[in-house]
Amino acid sequence: MTNPSALHPLAISIGDPAGVGPELICAAWALSATAALPPFFAVGSKRVLEKAARRRDLHMKVRAITSPDEAAAVFDGALPVLDLGETDYTPGAPDDAGAQLALDALATATRLVREGMAGALVTGPIAKSRLARVGFTHPGQTEFVAEACGVSAEDAVMMLAGPSLRVVPITVHVALHSVPGLLTTDLITRRSTIAAAALRRDYGIARPRLAVAGLNPHAGEDGRMGHEDAAVIAPAVAALQAQGIDARGPLPADTMFHAAARETYDVAICMYHDQALIPIKALDFDEGVNVTLGLPIVRTSPDHGTAFAIAGTATARPGATVAAIRMAGECARRRHA
Repeated sequence: MTNPSALHPLAISIGDPAGVGPELICAAWALSATAALPPFFAVGSKRVLEKAARRRDLHMKVRAITSPDEAAAVFDGALPVLDLGETDYTPGAPDDAGAQLALDALATATRLVREGMAGALVTGPIAKSRLARVGFTHPGQTEFVAEACGVSAEDAVMMLAGPSLRVVPITVHVALHSVPGLLTTDLITRRSTIAAAALRRDYGIARPRLAVAGLNPHAGEDGRMGHEDAAVIAPAVAALQAQGIDARGPLPADTMFHAAARETYDVAICMYHDQALIPIKALDFDEGVNVTLGLPIVRTSPDHGTAFAIAGTATARPGATVAAIRMAGECARRRHA
């Protein structure tokens, strides 16, 4: 496997063509000069992107390429797209043909980055239920990309990052009542170690500071409100400290996210989905980026879904897509350096 070079344009999979992904890719290209974005190319359908640009009233060119090597020369004058074939484009009306295009685009973009032909991977939003209809067997794109890279799903760590906050949920898409049984000292230690290593390698933070949240109110309050904080989380913090990682906790989650507290750490390690995602969506809703840590490639995604209800209305804001492209480029350059 070849490490991605920062000299290569980034690959962006189109996502579900019935969602907001295509129009936001076009909007990001239109903003690329003012937003100082690195060159990128879309993987998907030239026809879909052209129609998406027109619906958004973007007067821009979309040009088909046959190889990522052509993207840099095209980028200043047109959005380059590795065209995988035509499909109908009806915003807000997902179908199996669109799901197949999304899956093909994801697989192709992932392969190009793995092979070193693209600098990093940015994935557009998909509809998991639709992908399942065309043979997609993974819980989500993160697990698909991890498997393609030879990384176990347990070691592909999700981080949500924005201008104000970075968060890592230790457990993700599981019912809240299942969380205590899934949390182990080893799981917290392993995923926190992966997060610390990624902050050093991809974000240039020489000594990352980790704030580890408790599970229960007041971090258990000495066992009065649950035993997991003392029995499971505290030993994980001790193990991280023994590795030389600057980790603190378990900390009461209700006091971790105000402005002064955020100044004291580089990433918040949270125990479950909403504990992590509520604060970052409150603070950085339009600029949140989903980053997969622990991979041999750089992979980011805008932190939102397909938004079928507003697809094609030109009201979806491109901030998260712009941020995902920018962050992917910055991380790829650091790895290359």
